Amino acid sequence: MPSFSINVPDDFSGAVRLDKYMASLPEGMNRSKLKSGIENLTVNGKKAKMSTKVSSGDKIEFDWEDSVPDDIVPEDIPLDVVYEDENVTVVNKKQGMVTHPACGNWNGTLVNALLFRWGRSKIGIGEDFASIRPGIVHRLDKDTSGLMITARNRDSEEWLHNQFLNHRLVQKEYIAICVGRPKDLSGRIETNIARDLRDRKKFRATPVGSEGKFSCSIYQCIGIYEAGNETYSLMRVRIKTGRTHQIRVHMKHIGCPILGDPIYGKNPSGVFKTATLMLHSYVLKIRLPFCDTPSTFKAPVPIRFRKVMFVLHKKFRRVR
Repeated sequence: MPSFSINVPDDFSGAVRLDKYMASLPEGMNRSKLKSGIENLTVNGKKAKMSTKVSSGDKIEFDWEDSVPDDIVPEDIPLDVVYEDENVTVVNKKQGMVTHPACGNWNGTLVNALLFRWGRSKIGIGEDFASIRPGIVHRLDKDTSGLMITARNRDSEEWLHNQFLNHRLVQKEYIAICVGRPKDLSGRIETNIARDLRDRKKFRATPVGSEGKFSCSIYQCIGIYEAGNETYSLMRVRIKTGRTHQIRVHMKHIGCPILGDPIYGKNPSGVFKTATLMLHSYVLKIRLPFCDTPSTFKAPVPIRFRKVMFVLHKKFRRVR
């Protein structure tokens, strides 16, 4: 039976039920599955229940029933590989693919696909979640598509990790289709980002210097489309920090939630009722392991973007 350990971040505010906190983690499970699967649950070494309140700095430890596999196995899942050498693999992650295994998503992930591509054998699940993230140095949300760079060996993983720690060394640019139009056509968004007090799966923008972690996004509106009471904006966004849900939170913060965002936006209406999250990691500029000069990678505009843009050009009036 695998054992796990989770540390509640020091910047976590307030106190919340343990099951609600764990369900809110990026690849968390719903509370009913947590209740049926967890054994030997402790908080800070003391026996706990799913109703136990946890707060910043708490250490959660538990065993999991055999519904969790003993190993993460390679899977023959097709990948859109943009670049590859002996040190890294750069992929254009498809929408809907989870980055790495976790509770509720033990297969079908990018890690499973990479293990197969690299000719690796299965890996055992260790005592913490880090053991099931080989080669992962940054991540994209499940419903965000686009560029990710992964490390094929430990030296490269350390090199890339250090690149991402120094935000000046990495440039990440996204494209997004947003609902509404921004007050300013371009700008720099600087806020802290903290967990939402009412919904632990969400984050919120807070004033710089307050709770949460500092975050910075730079946006440019490159197209505005109007028809009747519907307005949509095509945005280019560069991020200087890499907080969870950063662009999604910042676009909502300026009054332009991303089209198809099930967490921060409204239910799609009008001609885009079936739209999924319109956020795509378009450009990645980074120094490859042991190279002095940066390399730039680009991912093609996804089909779902092209379909929406076709409708915007055909049925809407471009006002910018």
